[in-house]
Amino acid sequence: MSATYPALFAAAAATVYAIAFAPPAAAQSGETLETIRQQIRQIQQSHASQVEALEARIRELERKKPAAAPAAGAGQFTGGAGNAFQVGLSGTFAGGGSSLDDTQLSTVQGGGHDPNKNGFTVQSAELFLGGTVDPYFDAQAHIAIFMDADGETNVELEEAFLVTRSLPGGLQAKAGQYLTEFGRHNTLHLHQFDFVDAPVISTRLLGGDGLRNPGARLSWLTPAPWFSEITFGVQNARGEGAKSFLGGADEEETVGGLPADNREVRNLGDVLYSARWLNGVDLSDTVAANFGLSGAWGRNSTGSGNRTSIYGADVYAKWQPEQTVRGFPFLSLHAEGMHRNFETGPDSEDLNDWGYFVQANWGFTPGWVAGLRFDRAVGDGDAFDDPDRDSRFRVSPALTWFPTEFSKLRLQYNHDRAHHLESQGEDGAHTIWLQAEFSLGGHFAHTF
Repeated sequence: MSATYPALFAAAAATVYAIAFAPPAAAQSGETLETIRQQIRQIQQSHASQVEALEARIRELERKKPAAAPAAGAGQFTGGAGNAFQVGLSGTFAGGGSSLDDTQLSTVQGGGHDPNKNGFTVQSAELFLGGTVDPYFDAQAHIAIFMDADGETNVELEEAFLVTRSLPGGLQAKAGQYLTEFGRHNTLHLHQFDFVDAPVISTRLLGGDGLRNPGARLSWLTPAPWFSEITFGVQNARGEGAKSFLGGADEEETVGGLPADNREVRNLGDVLYSARWLNGVDLSDTVAANFGLSGAWGRNSTGSGNRTSIYGADVYAKWQPEQTVRGFPFLSLHAEGMHRNFETGPDSEDLNDWGYFVQANWGFTPGWVAGLRFDRAVGDGDAFDDPDRDSRFRVSPALTWFPTEFSKLRLQYNHDRAHHLESQGEDGAHTIWLQAEFSLGGHFAHTF
């Protein structure tokens, strides 16, 4: 290739000279014109042969390359078998104070990684590993390390799963430990949250750490003219990741303070089933939106074949102009509503809980995002003094600064009103949080 450029330069110079300084066309000799034509043909032939050689080399390398294996780079490593994977670490920390004492504060901060005490909290140090296993599978693992309110260090396996790469007919399968595709927020990890803490209704119905457990799911990308995906999954219904179902083995009480029978999984009727229908559309050249419906069904731990059903609907829309700087400006809207029916037996009334959250985020200038979230949660029956089922309202304004894509600082205020606080003589609660976060290494691209 190095010999081509001098030849091109020489030919171009000769052509310019001939045009600029040669006699008028009427006086030019046929010999001079023919010489120029020959030089041009030689350059074209040389260039074509070079291109053909390079294309042949690319085809050869494509045949030898492992299927779609990501190139090694920052945060990536190549294994001995030839596959490549990413390694990343996210650290999230918070500090703040509330008008509530620590015991009361823990009743309004229901997320497993929410800051729930006055002072400082290590919300999570999350280790991420993921990449291409072979031509058939991708894999991911998310391991969270955090400190509880007592200062004890805890380690949890948030996700570890395989997902297929090329099933026919628009199908994709996933197997392992994973966050259930129920709504949009349930599939997010802490470093993807738009606010310091999780929405109230999500922690109540799906659990502090979200709805997640070992299992398998199959999704189908339908042939509709817009993005339309249907997902069906089967997972264990027992454990801390299935709060509204069989729950944890050490729990003596279930939802509503009812006694738990600690039922074991004995057949397919004792597992958790879930389904989701997600649709995506472009409303204009600058606005895109997702609409989803979700459901989860399974036996709960009150015994006698009692079951739990949870239904949800969600919408997410984002405006972003065609010209942006680091993805700014933008405006996003995210809302989810949920309802849970918890059967308690033929001699008792079923428990029903419902709620929603609505949040908006405005990226008004590069690196700066202003957010506002409203939470509402309600439980029927004798729930006035139950922190996990009483009537709740929360409003949370927040301001986030991203110095770069690898760090952020977030200031958030929570105003909480809850029936169980009123019974303790508290007329609402006022809390301020300051959150700091960093990211090292690689992470898979986040969902729109």
